[in-house]
Parts: sequence; structure tokens; C-alpha cells
Amino acid sequence: MSHRFRCDCPITSALDILGDKWILVIVKQMLLEGKQTFKEFTESDEAIATNILSTKLKLLEELDIVTKSKLPHNKKTNLYHLTEKGLSLTPIIVELALWSDANLRELNKIMRNGEELELMKTDKEEFIKALKKSYKENHSRF
Repeated sequence: MSHRFRCDCPITSALDILGDKWILVIVKQMLLEGKQTFKEFTESDEAIATNILSTKLKLLEELDIVTKSKLPHNKKTNLYHLTEKGLSLTPIIVELALWSDANLRELNKIMRNGEELELMKTDKEEFIKALKKSYKENHSRF
């Protein structure tokens, strides 16, 4: 799979992939919300259109950020799982949550303030470690 990058800068190269409006939302849904099927993604609060979701899931697969398999008892349903490369985005997701809490809460009055956010603030490294471990334990691909 070849992807066109704008330049040789590592940050810009990462943003060429991760800077897309939907990519990190999908990863977040998998990591924090346990979403695995196309239907689960389409039913989320973020309201991603099905054609866009299909395109983004395919790109994530091509980049080896997610893998696709079939649901064992229903071969028509695809299951999406984060790979090690996908799981390596966990610290980025956590940092975005913390940055958003610190810098956007005033602008987004409906932003939730849940237990997960408090755990991130209390011990970010432990939260990241526990989140990765939990994901691996709950997804048989690991």
C-alpha cells in the first residue's frame, strides 16, 4: 500500500494520516468504547456517514492500524480490531482527551467529565497501560 505524503517531516506525515476528521474518532471508539462492527460505528454519537466510514476503515486496514475478521457465528458481520500499531495510538488519544479537557471545556459546555477522564488526570501512564491491557484481554486477536 502506498500513500502520498506532503513532505519529509515526521509530524506532517503523521498528520497526513491521523489529521483526518474521522481516523482518531474511529480509533477512540474502538479503544474506549469497545466498538467492533460497522453497525456499532454507525450508531455512535459522532454520526459518521456509512460511505465515509467504509473508506476510513479500509484505509485503517491498509495502514495496518486495524484488522478485519468475520464474526464467528455470523460470517456476514465484519469485526474490526486494533493492531499493535493501532494500540500504539493510545497515548495520543489520552493526550487529546487531557488537552481538550484543559483547553476546550469552556467552549464545549456539554463535554462530559467522567471517571475515565479523572483516571487519566490522576495517573496518565497507568491509565494508558491499563487501557492497552484491557483492550488486549477483551479482543482475542492478541
